[in-house]
Amino acid sequence: MEQNTREALVDHLVSLLTEANAHITFEEACADVPLLVFNKHVPDMPYTIWQLAEHVRIAQWDILEFSSQEKHESPKWPEGYWPARDANATEEQWQQTLTQIREDRDRFIALLRDPAQDLLAPIPHGTGQTLLREALLIADHTAYHTGEIVMMRRLLKNWK
Repeated sequence: MEQNTREALVDHLVSLLTEANAHITFEEACADVPLLVFNKHVPDMPYTIWQLAEHVRIAQWDILEFSSQEKHESPKWPEGYWPARDANATEEQWQQTLTQIREDRDRFIALLRDPAQDLLAPIPHGTGQTLLREALLIADHTAYHTGEIVMMRRLLKNWK
């Protein structure tokens, strides 16, 4: 891939991962959520806002580690990607979840920006996945759950 094309593609991927393009960012969806809200269950929803954010954290971490570490072993699906249904977080745990999401996203972006990484080459220890596909997977997965978080906040009367 030509260097200018690669840089442009990476810039678009970074924008997709960090900016509000077609919707708000994950950070905006999770801003200023109080303890009583991020641990509250919404009727007919199987998880809380914190449990959903923790799921985003685990999935993104797994994708990052898979993309960068040959020896990485993914959690067992589905239970390894979700906290227990009755689990609650403290304010500190909520902030740790949000911080880890940002830090892992930044690590993934650094991987994308590394000119030694071929975005289209199959990941050697994978089954055909590429770094480009994994970036799109993180963006798609996070966007899907960002929408759920906003909807849950609306139902809990905690949205602007």
